[in-house]
Amino acid sequence: MEVVSTIEELKGLLDDYRAKGKKIGFVPTMGALHDGHASLVERSVKENDVTVVSVFVNPTQFNDKNDLKNYPRTLEADCALLERVGATVVFAPTVEEMYPAEDTRRFSFAPLDTVMEGACRPGHFNGVAQIVSKLFYAVEPHKAYFGEKDFQQLAIIREMVRQLAFDIEIVGCPIVREEDGLAMSSRNTLLSEDERERALTISSTLFASADFAQVNSLAATKAFVEDMINDTEGLELEYYQIVDGNTLQEIEEWSDSDYVVGCIALFCGNIRLIDNIKYKEVK
Repeated sequence: MEVVSTIEELKGLLDDYRAKGKKIGFVPTMGALHDGHASLVERSVKENDVTVVSVFVNPTQFNDKNDLKNYPRTLEADCALLERVGATVVFAPTVEEMYPAEDTRRFSFAPLDTVMEGACRPGHFNGVAQIVSKLFYAVEPHKAYFGEKDFQQLAIIREMVRQLAFDIEIVGCPIVREEDGLAMSSRNTLLSEDERERALTISSTLFASADFAQVNSLAATKAFVEDMINDTEGLELEYYQIVDGNTLQEIEEWSDSDYVVGCIALFCGNIRLIDNIKYKEVK
C-alpha cells in the first residue's frame, strides 16, 4: 500500500494503473476509520483492481469551528486498518494541497439540499460538493463508494455527479452497526461512557418504529419516534423526518411513496449523531 500526499503523486500512480487497463475504485473518508469504512473499502477491493482511499478532514463542510477542531484525526491507525483490508493507495493531503486558493464555487441541489442537514447546517453540502468534486477530478475513479448512514449526502453526491457529468458509478453501501445497534460513526469515539449508553436509544427507537409503522399511520410513527427521543435524558432531537427516499421531501401518508426513509439527527450531550431507517423500499 502506498501513501501519498499530493495530487501530482496521486495522478502519477493512477495514470500507470490506468495505462494497464486497471479499474479504479475510490472511498473518500475524513479518517478516524472504523468497520463501517472498512466495509466500503472491502467492497471496492472486491469490485476493482485498484482501491484509493482519501483521508482528509474537509474544513469547508463544517459550519461549527469547534466541531472541526475536535474531529478525531488518527492517520497512523487509519493506514494500519486500510492496509489490513487491502487498499492500494491512501491519499492524505494537507488543507493547502486541496485548497491552494479559496474555492468560490457554489452548488445548488435544490430541493435535495434545502431540507434536514441542509436546513440545519447551512453551507455544509456546498462544502461536501467542493471537496468530493476535487477528489473525483484527482482520482478519476470508475466507481466511488459511500455509506447509507449519510443518506442525504449520498443523494446529493449522485445529483452532483449528474450535474458535473462525471463518468463515475456511485455505489451506496448499507449502514454498518455495532453489535448493540448503534450506527458506526467516527463521532462515537467522542462519546462518554454514559452518552454511549444513551445513544443506543437512537437505533432501538428506529427499529421499534419499523414494527410500529406496520399497523400505525405515518403521523403516529413520527410522533412515536419523537416522543421516545424527547423522553430520554441527555438526548436533544434536532429533527426526525419521514421522507421520500429519492426526493428527500417529507411525505404525509405511507401511500405517498414506494421508497420511504426515516432520517434523524440529534445531540447526545455535545456530540451530533445521525441515523436512518428504511420503512419501504422497492426491491
